[in-house]
Amino acid sequence: MQLTSTSFKDGEKIPGEFAFCIPDPAHHVCLGRNLNPHLAWTGVPPDTRSFAVICHDPDVPSRGDDVNQEGRSVPADLPRVDFFHWILVDLPPTLREIPAGEFSRDVTPRGKPGPQAPHGARQGINDYTSWFAGDNDMRGDYYGYDGPCPPWNDELLHHYVFTVFALDVERLPVEGKLAGAEVREAMRGHILGEARLTGTYSLNPALG
Repeated sequence: MQLTSTSFKDGEKIPGEFAFCIPDPAHHVCLGRNLNPHLAWTGVPPDTRSFAVICHDPDVPSRGDDVNQEGRSVPADLPRVDFFHWILVDLPPTLREIPAGEFSRDVTPRGKPGPQAPHGARQGINDYTSWFAGDNDMRGDYYGYDGPCPPWNDELLHHYVFTVFALDVERLPVEGKLAGAEVREAMRGHILGEARLTGTYSLNPALG
């Protein structure tokens, strides 16, 4: 399988229109347009019965002590963990493309609704759900796509990995809020093929 996008090329920077946050000289960051990027895939295995899409950032700090703190920075050598930005399952086997902005067109405080999604698919909750859990204005279940917003003082460039999975089941055997780790586990043994596309993003002016 091969995954491509008209929104950005593999290994290149993700444009700000697809980000949750963009740089702001006065306040470090402000909210972005938060559009989901365009995705298209080819080379689909013949027995595919559905597709799943996962976007994750493997470069998220494992500790938040220095995150977005004035006069401090998040060291590049700090251990990193996965942060899920998009969980999408049960896409029909005839689908080959997701247009930009089809699943997300803005930042929605307290999260977009779910799990129902276009094309009869289901969307899981992304990790902004836990990130905003202590924020009275923003906390909620964040279904669907929410784009990049890495710490503005992180010394490390973040990578956003979009993966399309071709599955041998019409409906993935997982229920509830469909968190990233649970969906990965449910797909185990059902993956016929997969393709990845990686973009980069940073809010740290020192990284350009």
